[in-house]
Amino acid sequence: MLLYLHGFRSSPQSWKARLLGEAMAARGLADAFVCPTLPDRPAEAIALAEALIQQAQAAGRPVVLAGSSLGGYYATWLAEKHGLKAILINPAVAAPTSLADYLGPQTNLYTGEVFVFTAAHIAELEALQAPRITPSRYLLLVETGDEVLDYREAVARYAGAAQRVFDGGDHSFTRFPEMIPQLLEFAGIAASHEGGNGPAAKV
Repeated sequence: MLLYLHGFRSSPQSWKARLLGEAMAARGLADAFVCPTLPDRPAEAIALAEALIQQAQAAGRPVVLAGSSLGGYYATWLAEKHGLKAILINPAVAAPTSLADYLGPQTNLYTGEVFVFTAAHIAELEALQAPRITPSRYLLLVETGDEVLDYREAVARYAGAAQRVFDGGDHSFTRFPEMIPQLLEFAGIAASHEGGNGPAAKV
């Protein structure tokens, strides 16, 4: 299972989630791609992700994580706790700090749903800060033109991990379409998939 975790104020309707889902479907693995709508409360988002991970593992299906922005922060916590590989796309390295300026009412960019981001959210994010990382678990994808987060913090945080750093771009990670094949290769998913046999079928 490839579990994609979207970012703050985002949703499964985001363009990266849709493109990745389409790429998995093209490989005959539509059922192996999961992108849930994450609750705004971090503790609830993690609980949902862990339930999905446990369901997949109970069925004997390996799990690989992918996370964008805040989803990358979540993916790091989950990867370290559960021993998983993770692809991180312009991840929020220090989410409790970077999101502190967003206290108050927030609107989901895709659904229009309004929620209030509070100090309790920040406290829950602080509890999800992985104290250390295992570099071999990660593929880091960042663009230097990220206007929301300082890409250099991610490069330093994930030192020793596989990294792809691109000049320019923005927080959405504009090069995502061209990086999908490499992302799937890191996840152990074959470039093409036919007949339901082989390693790709197990994801």
